[in-house]
Amino acid sequence: MNEDQPQGNPWIKNLLVYGGIFLALLLVVSMFSARNDASGSMIRYSEFRTHVAQGDVRDVQIGPDKISGTFKNDQQFQTVPIQGDTELPKLLQDKGVQYSGKAQDEPNVLLYILANSLPFLLILGMVFFALRQMQKGGGTGAMGFGKSKAKLLTERAGRVTFDDVAGIDEAREELEEIVEFLRDPSRFSKLGGQIPKGALLVGSPGTGKTLLARAIAGEAGVPFFTISGSDFVEMFVGVGASRVRDMFEQAKKNAPCIVFIDEIDAVGRHRGHGLGNSNDEREQTLNQLLVEMDGFEANEGIIIIAATNRPDVLDPALLRPGRFDRQVVVPIPDIEGREKILGVHMKKVPLAPDVEPRVIARGTPGFSGADLANLVNEAALLAARRNKRLVAMQEFEDAKDKVMMGAERRSMVMTEEEKKMTAYHEAGHAIVSVNEPASDPIHKATIIPRGRALGMVMRLPERDSYSYHRDKMLANLSVSMGGRVAEEIIFGYDKVSSGASSDIQYATGLARNMVTRWGMSDKLGPLLYEDTQEGYLGMGMSQRTMMSDETNKLIDSEIRLLVDGAHARAVAILKDHEDKLHLLAKALLEYETLTGEEIRKLMEDGKIDRPDSPSGSSRPPMPQTITVPRAGRRFLGAGADTSAPRPLGA
Repeated sequence: MNEDQPQGNPWIKNLLVYGGIFLALLLVVSMFSARNDASGSMIRYSEFRTHVAQGDVRDVQIGPDKISGTFKNDQQFQTVPIQGDTELPKLLQDKGVQYSGKAQDEPNVLLYILANSLPFLLILGMVFFALRQMQKGGGTGAMGFGKSKAKLLTERAGRVTFDDVAGIDEAREELEEIVEFLRDPSRFSKLGGQIPKGALLVGSPGTGKTLLARAIAGEAGVPFFTISGSDFVEMFVGVGASRVRDMFEQAKKNAPCIVFIDEIDAVGRHRGHGLGNSNDEREQTLNQLLVEMDGFEANEGIIIIAATNRPDVLDPALLRPGRFDRQVVVPIPDIEGREKILGVHMKKVPLAPDVEPRVIARGTPGFSGADLANLVNEAALLAARRNKRLVAMQEFEDAKDKVMMGAERRSMVMTEEEKKMTAYHEAGHAIVSVNEPASDPIHKATIIPRGRALGMVMRLPERDSYSYHRDKMLANLSVSMGGRVAEEIIFGYDKVSSGASSDIQYATGLARNMVTRWGMSDKLGPLLYEDTQEGYLGMGMSQRTMMSDETNKLIDSEIRLLVDGAHARAVAILKDHEDKLHLLAKALLEYETLTGEEIRKLMEDGKIDRPDSPSGSSRPPMPQTITVPRAGRRFLGAGADTSAPRPLGA
């Protein structure tokens, strides 16, 4: 069904339906009342003869089954004659009554049939109306259960072109040939070339796969059908296959066109997996899709574009030449791509002169297109909340912190002792990070709870990274141990808190991957000992591929060795720089949040330059006692830290 076609006013439709029902009921009432309509009151035949004998009757009409007439006082009457009364005409003549004969009324056959069939017509009308109501919303009612749910989008629904797609230039170039074919098919067919029948867009969520497919349709100027893979599969066997057939029938009527199937892994998973047998509903739907794409009957001018973030679970028959010939990777954008994507979304908001998209792009590694759109939207909301007319760089920085670290929870009340432990925990992370050469630079450290984290040290890479090296992983392990080690050194063995739970979880996972998947253990060698496979009911499960007890014990010992080594390095660093640990913890208690540049300057000069410093321009080195926060400000800590250094390669 074309969504662009103007739909009738539902109020008018309902008015017509109820108006028709009312008129039908009115017709029934009028027909029955017509039957009982009499031109006068009924009287007995004996009374009729008495009135005639008394001279009260003026005229009568005698019919085969009814006598009607008028009294001299103009009152009308009716009566039923008695068969065989031959004296009535003589009596009428003697009394001077005018009389005449009346032919028998011919019944109206049409009205008779309508009167008898009207109740059944009313019942059928109500049933039809109920079925129409059930069919609304995608044609999935009782009469359209096997119809396709594909929606046809045209230019009136919002045309998207390649100008609206930024940051994925390589993927766009891969698909430009499809656009050229749809614009001018003869250019390729005269040389014997055949355009690929399908293209599979593979990428992480939010990278712009759906937007890219719509841009292809917008550039080519052809109809664009869109449907989700889950729309095919129902609990009734055969419905999905019927919908696939109907979808291709619609596409043939609008060829050349593009059919976009989003999340195709919902219907295209590897056959033979799971609890169902080879004849279950999902596999029948997949079989029908395979036949329609490349079966005995060619679908000329129909190009299938599908999107998924799980290409590893797709059936091999989908990926062979003749079906999805091209697999186009839609990656997470690099810094150049992020800057272009920000430029597209920033056109929609009024910007202050100090906004620099390049700086924002540098500080958002790993962000997808959807993440960047959300960042711009959050910045606009913050500016509106602050009653600003323009969105400034400060709003983008605050929005970035909110997206990356979570919203601030300033309402949480913590004791001075908890704040102090939080400050030292986060300072421990920061000191180890500063003194690990392979660690990423610190972006920001805070003891303000954000999201589920009660404190955080955020690190950002200087440039986009596509692989991680052993020295960086070892540095990340040391930084993750820094918070717990700081608690041990300052507060003692018995006062260590649960704040390092997420740090321990992260360090264990990273060490396990180094040993079992990335071959970074000298004793175990470059072998794959653990793999993530599609398990029960399609759920991803991590399982070890070598199951001997000795190997498992060696794996566990190597993981423990890596984590213990990181703990020892963190202890050595923090003991060598214990004075800086105290200095940074006191600064966090005083300022709540410090930028990476402020931390670097504090480590070098022992002071922080801030306009709000009591001395005006710079703060002298802090004393060795804990400074009580200034009155009127709330300072919060992080008792249960979830600030494992990010981004990491685990």
